Amino acid sequence: MAVEPEACPSLTRGEYLYDFGDTAATTPLLKMYTLGHSFVPPAIHAGGLRYHGDAPLACLLHHHKYIEAVAYQQRTVFEAAVQFARAEGIIPAPESAHAIRKAVDEALQAKRDGRPRVILFNLSGHGYFDLGAYEDFLAGRLEDYAYPRQQVEQAIRELAAIQP
Repeated sequence: MAVEPEACPSLTRGEYLYDFGDTAATTPLLKMYTLGHSFVPPAIHAGGLRYHGDAPLACLLHHHKYIEAVAYQQRTVFEAAVQFARAEGIIPAPESAHAIRKAVDEALQAKRDGRPRVILFNLSGHGYFDLGAYEDFLAGRLEDYAYPRQQVEQAIRELAAIQP
């Protein structure tokens, strides 16, 4: 399961196309789910998840339905991160917090279903460089943001000229 921010929904709402890996359009073309290399991330606290595309291998797996993808708003992600920090004593990075949100949701679903499950997620880093984001969340200053579909569609139209 790939988990991403609703503000940068490349796997869940992007298109599987060839695109540049950078905004300057200087890299080789990569086949990926993309929001378009002209994508400018909104002011959210998702760390390294503010990129217009995803790794080509992850995109290929998603395209062939070997993996699924889900997107979350940032407040619910930070809610799960704080819950994890209180339980485990580790402040997770925002990137990891997305995976934690999904793991918590999967655990709650297993509990509702009355079925034991093995749930594995990747804690890829600590959130010590992101303490300002945690402060904003705890103070109620973080806002959710869903990337507008019209902006995705416009960026995809711009990619038509570079498709093989």
